[in-house]
Amino acid sequence: MTAATEAAAGRLRPSRSTVRPADVLRLGTTGLRARPVRAVLSALGIAIGIAAMLAVVGISASSQARLNAQLASLGTNLLTAQAGTSIFGENTKLPPDTVGKVRMVGGVESASSIATLSGVNVFRSELIDPAATGGIQVAAADTDLLRVVGGTVRSGGWLNAATGAFPSVVLGATAAQRLGVVAPGAQVWLGGRYFTVVGILDPVPLAPELDTSALIGIPAATSVFGFAGNPTTVYERSTDESIDSVRRLLPGTVSPQSPGDVTVSRPSDALAAKNAADQAFTGLLVGLGSIALLVGGIGVANTMIISVIERRREIGLRRALGATRGHIRAQFLAEALVLSAFGGVLGALLGSGVTALIAVLNGWPVAIPPAAVGIGIVATLVIGAAAGLYPAMRASATPPTSALSS
Repeated sequence: MTAATEAAAGRLRPSRSTVRPADVLRLGTTGLRARPVRAVLSALGIAIGIAAMLAVVGISASSQARLNAQLASLGTNLLTAQAGTSIFGENTKLPPDTVGKVRMVGGVESASSIATLSGVNVFRSELIDPAATGGIQVAAADTDLLRVVGGTVRSGGWLNAATGAFPSVVLGATAAQRLGVVAPGAQVWLGGRYFTVVGILDPVPLAPELDTSALIGIPAATSVFGFAGNPTTVYERSTDESIDSVRRLLPGTVSPQSPGDVTVSRPSDALAAKNAADQAFTGLLVGLGSIALLVGGIGVANTMIISVIERRREIGLRRALGATRGHIRAQFLAEALVLSAFGGVLGALLGSGVTALIAVLNGWPVAIPPAAVGIGIVATLVIGAAAGLYPAMRASATPPTSALSS
């Protein structure tokens, strides 16, 4: 065969049919544009699943960021020592010089204490039923207590050398609410006599027992109620490097004869444990969001199957005009991907908005992990591809003559 003959044969041989990516995208959106309401409703199923998952992850991340900021400001170097029970099951007492001993331990920066006054209750007035204590405890407190536990005064002032020697009381946040005291200057019936409220505290995250306490000075507790000086809870701040060693030394330092009678705890561990429980609950909610996303994918598959059935004529006409099975598969697979991507982007925006709203309402920093957004959108594309694969295969297998005759 001569060169001229080969060239002529090459010109007569039909070229391989191809479709540009832009054409595939345009064809993939044709059906969606023709039925916008159906497309939006189908995408809404995907959007709800992604929004639920992203909102759960975002809210959890925002809560974690708030906890980290809180621990950073309050510190994780606070330890508490309390009297436990003896080997015979009897309640023990901390010695009066406990705070002084604790301050002598290497690595301890500061220490303070409170002592719950047994049999002493506080009421709004003397006319209140003595049994209606409201769960409020009365305790004698050191003047440097707030500095050690990181507490702050909402209104009024804290106990000092002057007010601590007179019938003055500082109420915790919950105690003030239960007693109906909204401002300093009010009087409460405490231990059979009136005490003047000189301050109200903000909630103390690392010492929540102070929230339900009515705190008076040690001199007043000694003169009025015969307080013997035995603390019930000792708070101490250590350097970050020595926190573990101080925790080991405290029981023996406080009670050398029976260190097992002293219980030492780290309040920040309780906050971390609560957050861990929240994280476990978050995993459950993410699982529920995944189910919603799967349901959305089934909705996309259903929409695509109906679309294939309704557009048999269109498929047959395109096949008759030269479209290959691959072109038909690409068209309907692209339609499923576009539908899923639209739902994914809508869900990401909705989930981010819900996260931001809840975080702002609770005063948390807004933390939306970018990885969660990316994984969510990729998940929608994978589900869209899986949901559109069977309809696309079914569409490509439709014979042109059968489609045109239907």
